Amino acid sequence: MTSENSKNTISPSFIALTPLFLFLTLFIGAGLYYQNIGVDFAFYQLPSVVAILPAIMLALLLSKEKLNNAIETFIAGIGHANIIAMCLIYLLAGAFAAVAKATGGVDATVALGLSLIPSNLLLPGFFLIAAFIATAMGTSMGTIAAVAPIALGVSQEANIDLALMAGTVISGALFGDNLSIISDTTIAATRTQGCDMRDKFKENLIFALPAAIITLIILIVVGQGSVELAAQEVDFFKVLPYLTILVLAVSGLNVFVVLTVGILLAGFTGFMTIDYSVSRFANDIFDGFKNMQEIFILSMLVGGLAALMQQRGGLAFISQKIEAVIQRFSNKQSKRVTEIGIASLVSLTNSCVANNTVSIIVTGNIAKELAKKEGIEAKRSASLLDIFSCVMQGILPYGAQALLAASIFAISPLAAVTNAWYCFVLAIVAVLIISFRKQ
Repeated sequence: MTSENSKNTISPSFIALTPLFLFLTLFIGAGLYYQNIGVDFAFYQLPSVVAILPAIMLALLLSKEKLNNAIETFIAGIGHANIIAMCLIYLLAGAFAAVAKATGGVDATVALGLSLIPSNLLLPGFFLIAAFIATAMGTSMGTIAAVAPIALGVSQEANIDLALMAGTVISGALFGDNLSIISDTTIAATRTQGCDMRDKFKENLIFALPAAIITLIILIVVGQGSVELAAQEVDFFKVLPYLTILVLAVSGLNVFVVLTVGILLAGFTGFMTIDYSVSRFANDIFDGFKNMQEIFILSMLVGGLAALMQQRGGLAFISQKIEAVIQRFSNKQSKRVTEIGIASLVSLTNSCVANNTVSIIVTGNIAKELAKKEGIEAKRSASLLDIFSCVMQGILPYGAQALLAASIFAISPLAAVTNAWYCFVLAIVAVLIISFRKQ
């Protein structure tokens, strides 16, 4: 990345942003095309790591540096400490998720949740199950895949509206994804903003807990159907790895240590409870690495692209425009306006790329610069990035979460997201807190 002194002499340039627009145009354009011809998961047909390559080429051409120097700037962006740390955490998080699933942790956690649901509180019960599993697993998609088929069967037996149950599962999954210390959104938000995961977790609770409580009240009031669930055989030992990493992470232990302990503990539960060999353990770790391949590569490429756009003045241009809006307000309001600006920026980006992690990575540097200039704590900007990207991801009918839930429940993705009430409640709660909280 460029030095602090060079940043101060960079002239803002709109032209420098055209590589980002090219990336978004290719990604969105391909999604709309495939959606128009009826292809499932239309916005995921063109891999993001491929869509960004022409943008990188354009950024190299637009650079004022000689080609060799521009390439060095790009490589320096890829190799930035935050980018490398982010990628390593992705690998460890993927390994933990894969090993914990292979050793029965997901099934045990679902069984634990089902054993605790009262027969007349099915909707709030499934919200809490999805929320806990997503917080523990760090993936909303994995949570929906694990919980939705069970929720579908219960809905049919209890005569609960399928769209309502689908929206409830999506809501719980995104609540947990937003809070989890091993989710890729948390990793991206904390690394780009330079804050501890524990601090970001505590900051998120200020927004997420009130929204979750309101959502639970709504689900209790509108609750439909009642059915006695079959007794579940719960293996608490297999749930232990999830509980352990949650406790260790909140305690402030280094995330690399937390995830390493989680991987070893998940493997140990497999050795003790099932026919789980060392070779399978190693292969599951490698499978977890492979599951993070796309976001791993994309993070590096976005880091390089951001360095080129920063060197050319693109990030300075965005900061300048947002600061111009901020200056229209009094000094007392500038922080609030900046926070709303950060929230709007990541929301708009997410609506374009339909991927909350990608939107955080793309807007992270801009958000950090804006927060730094207005004296906004890193944990607050990280929290805003994660919250509003998850809000937008939960209400997009072409987002992966909606598409997956809709395919399992055999309903329209639009019907699923319109019932994802937590996302709408969280957006309202977040805006109110930003507007009225003491700065």
